[in-house]
Amino acid sequence: MNKATGIRCHCGQRILRKDVLHYGFYVKLFGPSYVYLKFRCSRCKKIGEEFVEKDKWNENMLHDRTTEMTDSEKKKFNGMGKIDISEMVEFHHELENLTSLEDLKSDT
Repeated sequence: MNKATGIRCHCGQRILRKDVLHYGFYVKLFGPSYVYLKFRCSRCKKIGEEFVEKDKWNENMLHDRTTEMTDSEKKKFNGMGKIDISEMVEFHHELENLTSLEDLKSDT
């Protein structure tokens, strides 16, 4: 069983099924056959192509990885909104004030 490693754009973004514009099979008489993918990167918006050997092809390469969060955790985090700059600055200052791991453990 092949492990789905994923396809990446040259900018490093992982390509998912929603990014694929066209795919098909490139069959050769001699040698390995390939799966052809044409995609538009969701990060850099550039169009790219990829040939994957048919033996190494796995449809799961285009699926997003599942998370370990439960539905209640997802709902909780989505309700919190994005982290704003003031929260980042406050967190940075708190990290500077820590003197050891014991300080971190005592706060929890």
